[in-house]
Amino acid sequence: MSKYSERFWKKSWDEGLDDIDPKLFETSYPDAIRNSLKNLPNKVALAFQGLEFTFGDLDKYSNQFANMLIENGFKKGDVVGINLPNIPEYVYSFVGTLKAGCVVSGVSPLLSDVQMHYQINDLGSSGNNVGLVTLDAIFQHRLKNIEKKLPQLKLIITTSVIGSFSKEDQAKIKAVKDIPSGEVTPLEGKTVLDYHDDVLAKYSTEDPDVKISPDDLGFIQYTGGTTGPPKGAMLTHRNIVSDLLIIQTWLGWDKGTGIALSGFPFFHIAGLYFCENCIYLGWTQCLVPDPRDALSICNQIKQYKPTALVNVPSLFQILLNFKKFKRLDHSNLEVCMSAASPFPKESQKQLEDIVGLGKLCEVYGMTETSPLTTANPFKGERKLGSIGLPLLNTELKLVDPDTGEEVPLGEAGEICVRGPMIMKGYLNKPEETKKAIDADGYMHTGDVAIMDEEGYLRIVDRTKDMIIVGGYKVFSSKVEDALTKHPAIGMLALIGVPNPDRPGSEIGKALIQLDPA
Repeated sequence: MSKYSERFWKKSWDEGLDDIDPKLFETSYPDAIRNSLKNLPNKVALAFQGLEFTFGDLDKYSNQFANMLIENGFKKGDVVGINLPNIPEYVYSFVGTLKAGCVVSGVSPLLSDVQMHYQINDLGSSGNNVGLVTLDAIFQHRLKNIEKKLPQLKLIITTSVIGSFSKEDQAKIKAVKDIPSGEVTPLEGKTVLDYHDDVLAKYSTEDPDVKISPDDLGFIQYTGGTTGPPKGAMLTHRNIVSDLLIIQTWLGWDKGTGIALSGFPFFHIAGLYFCENCIYLGWTQCLVPDPRDALSICNQIKQYKPTALVNVPSLFQILLNFKKFKRLDHSNLEVCMSAASPFPKESQKQLEDIVGLGKLCEVYGMTETSPLTTANPFKGERKLGSIGLPLLNTELKLVDPDTGEEVPLGEAGEICVRGPMIMKGYLNKPEETKKAIDADGYMHTGDVAIMDEEGYLRIVDRTKDMIIVGGYKVFSSKVEDALTKHPAIGMLALIGVPNPDRPGSEIGKALIQLDPA
């Protein structure tokens, strides 16, 4: 028996933790959140730019969205792309899509015409219907350029970034702010609806009568994966629910007690996942439509005093350089979760100096794993710079990316994980799926890490990004950690470039952004 199969890291888990009974994963996401939606009708679910919407509102509006899909002929297997920033309509849409038994796909508002066409075309390549929720500005300036090449796109619902406000308030906002907008016109062969004037004004608020199983697809989230062009990771309801219950148990999150704020976009798996958690737990969630707006984020922190902040490291670094963030009262804050990219150790220390020691918790995952597979303990030792320990119900091993053989503790190897959160596969890409998930069910992440004797993992590189210098493997994170200690360096990335004097060898090249402070 190998060291990894013994799961020796369980000794480092917080006291009382153990694997969850897999029977608890046998449900759909709409069934899992039913208690929050029905039992907390008057509690604030979403806070958005001065507006507040309750769990009762979320239940009602998502039902209307679901019934709209059904009345427009959408059924199981059909897909709805959500092409919005973090505004209330995103949440109504993804919950409503799942209630209708359909599949959600986040479509980044930052995509070009070509990229949008690729994703929507791929989603409808099996002959199923595709719907799209988008902004009026994107409708005019991007979607109209490609819609004739998307016959499977049957339904389009449009809104504005300020669509949740009354018509009177929208006029006032437009008088003082430059709000992106566009003209919405009929499209031949497609149904075009206005989110508020059509969907929320006309469709039934009753629960749709759709039976959803744990094995049904819930999401197709696009990712670069470990290699190649974007791929749609197919996630079932079981995948999603299992990972939610695992992290909630790990962090000791209680229902109804938390207040959350995250700058992660919902079209990204991390933002979506945290949003899913908040709804399940009955937590109030502060929406951040523009993560670069540090002042707005600070104002929400001041008003709502969140217990959990979840951000990508670059956003935490923006806040670190914002004076108001440093002056805020963070005593109510219990945890700052960081994910999606490396967080320089010096910046981690700066953050904890502001919010409180022991409050930063680095976690790790990927779209294909729904997403989390490792995290630092909530009560026990959190090692700065570490992505923590393998989570409950998770098997993990480190292997040599060239041979596939397990590497000893203390040596670098590719992270491979197995558990109930592992995706069903990549949409329309069976060969890519075989490359990613081996015959034993392990997902090969493409990330290279070192595990210590207690089971803590530290990312050192990507299998594709290791720099070979004179035959030796140089891990970029080690060099980056050393460079970030220089006070003039804000953000950086190390890449390998060919060494003209030594064919087959590389030179490490650092791309540096100076610290504006």
